[in-house]
Amino acid sequence: MSIKKNQKLSFYKPDYESELRIPFIPDGVSAGFPSPAADFTENNIDLNKELSENPLATFYIKVKGNSMIDAGIEDKDVLIVDRSIEPQDNKIAICFIDGEFTVKRIKLEKDCLYLMPENSNYTPIKVTEENELIIWGIVTYVIKKM
Repeated sequence: MSIKKNQKLSFYKPDYESELRIPFIPDGVSAGFPSPAADFTENNIDLNKELSENPLATFYIKVKGNSMIDAGIEDKDVLIVDRSIEPQDNKIAICFIDGEFTVKRIKLEKDCLYLMPENSNYTPIKVTEENELIIWGIVTYVIKKM
């Protein structure tokens, strides 16, 4: 079992003291038929606070690699990770295995744990007693450039 060495994650802590405010339209935008813009109002949003339920346990992580593209996670995307959420089957997690970080989907089977890629070019990682594994945090949001 080997995690590809070129797959690295960069970790960042949110800055909750930032005064940066981004204009925000709270009523949303129609993805169906256009709606009148008569009630257009603009507020501000702080994404650090909006996307973090547990500020002391939240980190931003930049992805390098494409092992999770079928889950909508691509190279250079930013993941919002909450370390206070309990790992569960089928959740996408930041995992520290054998001294390396990776992002994978957790798959629990009877008496077995797998770290599943979401790209057919990668093989699942079967976690055995010989592996050192820490589920570091659970991915709660993905920020991506369109």
